[in-house]
Amino acid sequence: MNVEVTSDVIARLREESDKADPQECCGILTGREDRIEGAIPAANVAADPARHFEIDPATLLAAHRAARHGGPEVLGYYHSHPVGHPVPSATDCEHSTGDLRVWAIIATGQVAFWRDTGNGFAPVTYHIVGPTASLGQNPNA
Repeated sequence: MNVEVTSDVIARLREESDKADPQECCGILTGREDRIEGAIPAANVAADPARHFEIDPATLLAAHRAARHGGPEVLGYYHSHPVGHPVPSATDCEHSTGDLRVWAIIATGQVAFWRDTGNGFAPVTYHIVGPTASLGQNPNA
């Protein structure tokens, strides 16, 4: 499955990852249908934010509330792996729900997209739209 993502979102994800390092950043991906146009940063409220992420529930509820009132849809989530690769970890796979949302994982300056299938994650091909449009593949898929 292919998604579009704006170059601004890619830049924002890299910035959030850099800012949070050595902890994991996290947040919400928003947009319409299969076009990711926004990234809402959230506090990482995990007990060990250097190794895990948990999106602040208040931020998540606000994003869903905004979507119900005509705002952008919640298409998925993002987080970083300060140490490692932009692929779902064993812990990520344990939290797979099958909601088919997109997860962006940022590591070593790379951004990869994955679809939550309920049996783990499937790699997602993405197309960057905006001034620096290009076709991207998950680097480790």
